[in-house]
Amino acid sequence: MIRKLLIDQVPLVCWTNENGFIEGRRSMIFVHGAGGDHTVWEAQYGPLQAEFNIASLNLPGHGPSGGRGEREIGRYVEWVWNMIVAFGLRPPPVLIGHSLGAAISLAFAIRYGDELSGVVSVGAGVQMPVHPTFLQQIKTDMDAVVALFVKFAIASSNRDRVGPIVAAGIRNANTDAFYGDMCACNSLDLSEGLSRIRCPALVLCGEKDKMTPPALSQAIADRIEGARLECIPGAGHFVMIEDAPAFNKALSDFVRGLP
Repeated sequence: MIRKLLIDQVPLVCWTNENGFIEGRRSMIFVHGAGGDHTVWEAQYGPLQAEFNIASLNLPGHGPSGGRGEREIGRYVEWVWNMIVAFGLRPPPVLIGHSLGAAISLAFAIRYGDELSGVVSVGAGVQMPVHPTFLQQIKTDMDAVVALFVKFAIASSNRDRVGPIVAAGIRNANTDAFYGDMCACNSLDLSEGLSRIRCPALVLCGEKDKMTPPALSQAIADRIEGARLECIPGAGHFVMIEDAPAFNKALSDFVRGLP
């Protein structure tokens, strides 16, 4: 079900359970990656919504949401904070982010960890530098950007199936927002903050991810006390699409086990 919020006079759109939120349930808030939108989590909706409250956000300037994208992780954190406040979920939600969304979720947990039941990082790093040529190509050569994403973000065994989905998402992205997202990734540095996260944390990655290799997820887990790392075999950067059953099980098991 599509739900609309008005935050600071900006219309923001998210996907939520078809019958709305159920009081007392555990809740999952999903945050997409660079240039993405709520559809990147479609493989999670059906299997998870029968048990959990779900809200899949569209950041400003992304998908059907209005406004403009940001170029700083911290500014996205504030948008996510305001959306979570608008939902009024109790107990507090689990925040799940992919790539840029993972960086946002981790930064959120550093700043507002007391307002979360848990945080899940999917395919991210303590730092996420972006090559200057790639940044320039977002504005000048989208075909090259798509080709690089498909090659490095998706495991070779999954490219025929998942590649067209990822390619379509990139081509549909707002170019300015996508560029800003990559600038935000490029300036990311969580090295001093991750140790301050006190809520339960799960760090998920794909074994075959060449965009944010598993070693980067290991570095995140090493910095968060009590964090659990799960690496899903045969999957790449888009692990939640490439092996949705394994991803959904890992996520569900984590949330069910929360205190």
